Amino acid sequence: MFLAAEKGDINTIIGGIAPNWGPFGNLGQEARVMVEVVMAVAILLCLAIAIWGAAKQRIGATALRDTFSAEQGKGLIVAGLTGVFIIGSLGTLFTIVYGMAV
Repeated sequence: MFLAAEKGDINTIIGGIAPNWGPFGNLGQEARVMVEVVMAVAILLCLAIAIWGAAKQRIGATALRDTFSAEQGKGLIVAGLTGVFIIGSLGTLFTIVYGMAV
């Protein structure tokens, strides 16, 4: 039971969105940090879009009785969360594609 836990550390579990891509392994430290920053900003932007969509849906559905605004809010929520998923999985996708090419 404890043997599986000995090999990893907490960074394996909560390493965040920092990619460890095979084809980008030769990048310098500054370039890696820039990729991480760009990904983090993009994820925050997508989360902000999703939050804006949730607010728009809530306000449109209850206060204003505006069904168009509520539907537009649903679209923003889906778009924002889809963006978070895609950006969050880019490191895995690049690693799989790179591994298949090699």
